[in-house]
Amino acid sequence: MCLGIPGEVIEIMPEQPDLAKVDVSGVKRAINIGLLTDDPPGPGDWVLIHVGFALSKIDEEEARAAMEFLEGIGQAYEDELEALLSSKIDEKG
Repeated sequence: MCLGIPGEVIEIMPEQPDLAKVDVSGVKRAINIGLLTDDPPGPGDWVLIHVGFALSKIDEEEARAAMEFLEGIGQAYEDELEALLSSKIDEKG
């Protein structure tokens, strides 16, 4: 099962504007935001992430509801967090 998980954008990488540092349940990772060129996220925005890529922007209420759902389904959520942890997007600079 492939899931998108919500994360809050902490910062946009100055040297690579297509990368952002996000916080997902306390895990901070660099993700690619290049798919969101029409409405790029900024610090404080929430995004839906799948394997290191932001798929869409969402609001905080949607993020909270998604987290509650994901925590409720258990193993699939744990698998998605593991996929996020194992995805490594290089941060240059």
